[in-house]
Amino acid sequence: MLIVTAKMPRKRLALGVAAAALLCCCTVALNLGQGAVSEVSASTVPDPKGVKTNEDRIEYLSAYGWQVADQPLASQELLIPTEMDESYDEYLSLQREQGFDLEQYAGKRVKRYTYEIINYPSGEQGVQANLLLYKNTVIGGEVLSPQLDGFLHGLAMPQTGGQE
Repeated sequence: MLIVTAKMPRKRLALGVAAAALLCCCTVALNLGQGAVSEVSASTVPDPKGVKTNEDRIEYLSAYGWQVADQPLASQELLIPTEMDESYDEYLSLQREQGFDLEQYAGKRVKRYTYEIINYPSGEQGVQANLLLYKNTVIGGEVLSPQLDGFLHGLAMPQTGGQE
C-alpha cells in the first residue's frame, strides 16, 4: 500500500472541494435534464410490443397520427435476408432512425401489413403505411406513395404538408 501526503493551505483545499462539488452538481443537473427530454420523446413513440390484432395495428398507427382504413390492403409473410448487401443500406438506415433494428431479425419470417392512409397531410390519395411484425412486436415500418414519383419516409407524421 502506498500513502501519499501533501501539505496544502486550507483556503485552497476549501476552494478545490467547492469546485468539485459545483462540478458534480452541474453534471447531475445536466443528466437530469437529458433524462427528462428522453422520457418525453420516448412517451411519444408507441410501444411496439403486444401488437396482436388488426385493432392493435390500427391503434399503433393512430399513435403516430395516421387514420387508416379498417382492414389492411395486404398482409404478407416475408423472410428477412440473412445477409444484406448495400442495396439495403438506405432502408436499414430509415428503420434505425425510427429505433428499429432489422438486422437482428436476419433470417426470421415476419409479417408485413399494408394499410391505406386516409389523412395524409398533402391530401394525396393512395398513400400506404407498412408495419413489419415479428410475433407480436412491431420491428419496422414506413409510409410510402406507390406512385411512380412517390416517396418513402418513416412512420412519423410529416410536419409540413408533404414528405419528411
